[in-house]
Amino acid sequence: MKKWKFPKFKIQKAEPQQLTERLLLINLYFTQGLTLIVGVVWILLQKRNLLDVLALPDNLHFIWWGIGLAGAMLVMDLILSYVIPQESMDDGGINEMLFKNRPVWHIVCIAAVVAICEELLFRGAIQHAIGPYWTSILFAVIHIRYLRHWIPTGWVFVSSYGLGWIYLQSGTLWAPILCHFIIDLVSGLAIRFRRGS
Repeated sequence: MKKWKFPKFKIQKAEPQQLTERLLLINLYFTQGLTLIVGVVWILLQKRNLLDVLALPDNLHFIWWGIGLAGAMLVMDLILSYVIPQESMDDGGINEMLFKNRPVWHIVCIAAVVAICEELLFRGAIQHAIGPYWTSILFAVIHIRYLRHWIPTGWVFVSSYGLGWIYLQSGTLWAPILCHFIIDLVSGLAIRFRRGS
């Protein structure tokens, strides 16, 4: 009988310098696809209707929740960027590589994909199961590139908790999706059009 030889896979940590823009985009869309699948499956396992979770509300109050929190978070982020040393907020250059040379339409697309996929999983599925506090801890851990510094990790936790809070207050997943979209869009455009880039 013939022996099968299985290829050996070795998982290694990739440094930002080792990544190409293409590889980074593949990784981004792959992880967001997984996030979407896990979120949908988790919601279905909770015996909830996915269409109900994603249903648009009867009124547009969720827009104010989304815009309001996004505005507050962007102002706080701006203050932190002036108060905290740059190296403490460093993500290893990932966001710079992702957005610096990206066309505006693609930044909009990335912001929308990330907002929908992550909010469906974290607010739509996980928060429903374990509440906003533990969901926010998990959300901060998932954003692993910030874990080297406690300030951005704490900021990701607070941001996530805020997203969970407006989900509860507005009663619709579209409030945190809108907020997440605005934050990622503005941050991406700021990197794209930063002076000296």
